Amino acid sequence: MENGIYAKISTSKGEITIKLEHEKTPMTVANFVGLAEGTVDNTAKDAGVAYYDGMTFHRVIADFMIQGGDPTGTGAGGPGYQFEDEIHPDLSHNRPGTLSMANAGPATNGSQFFITHGATDWLDGKHTVFGYVMEGQNVVEAIEQDDVMKKVEIVRVGAEATSWNAGELFSTSRGKAELAAKEAADAQAKAESEALKPFTDGAQKTESGLMYIMEEEGQGPKPNVGEQVKVHYELKLLNGTVVDSSFQRGEPIAITIGVGQVIPGWDEGILLLNEGSKATLVVPSDLGYGPAGAGGVIPPNATLLFKVELVKVG
Repeated sequence: MENGIYAKISTSKGEITIKLEHEKTPMTVANFVGLAEGTVDNTAKDAGVAYYDGMTFHRVIADFMIQGGDPTGTGAGGPGYQFEDEIHPDLSHNRPGTLSMANAGPATNGSQFFITHGATDWLDGKHTVFGYVMEGQNVVEAIEQDDVMKKVEIVRVGAEATSWNAGELFSTSRGKAELAAKEAADAQAKAESEALKPFTDGAQKTESGLMYIMEEEGQGPKPNVGEQVKVHYELKLLNGTVVDSSFQRGEPIAITIGVGQVIPGWDEGILLLNEGSKATLVVPSDLGYGPAGAGGVIPPNATLLFKVELVKVG
């Protein structure tokens, strides 16, 4: 073996040997190694206990991947903490045997991982690649759901790898990553606050955080929850990009309001209007599309600007 850090996963179908990318993804590899060796504190196993030994591959999708690392075996479990993504431009899901972190969205890594059957490069940028299978890809392809990881052994080759302290490195790296994420979030919030000023002067704010400016008060009835309405709208991002506009199409949309057919900011905002009203809604991300964004056109955590006209109630 070349110098480096390796994981040998002994399964009920044979052995898989993986070279871990500890130089390019140190935090992610430190998490995996530390759990495997029992040096990273977690809520599932006692200190010093090998975390992965005896767990199953709880999710297997033919011609796609095998997934394991959940202490509950359900897909919902983890080590009791989450940590940031560690995407590296040189590491891609571009081959069979890619080892990558399973997650539920940005910065939700824990202990679950998957190994691919083939190239899955559409996952690049969404999941952290942290190793590649060196031997045993045939075992990866033979694994079936609920097959057991009997043992995960970490093998260090060379002086640098031997002195590599996973537990300490994970703790340090995680702290730095969390600080960097907080600083980035604070900077984004400040920039967003500045960008919002032209749109929020004179705005009213509800308890949920929705802001609105009544441009023209309609004289018709207000809608009730569960009632059909027709609404014209234009959706912009803070940078001025027009994402969508029913005005341009010449046809308002018909929806049932207040029942979750649309984002929460709309369900709340439209219920404030009388038929014939025109307003600007400033929708914070938690009342919009949140950290996931939408459709590749609405970024994660985006504040949305809607110009709306309640055309018809009922």
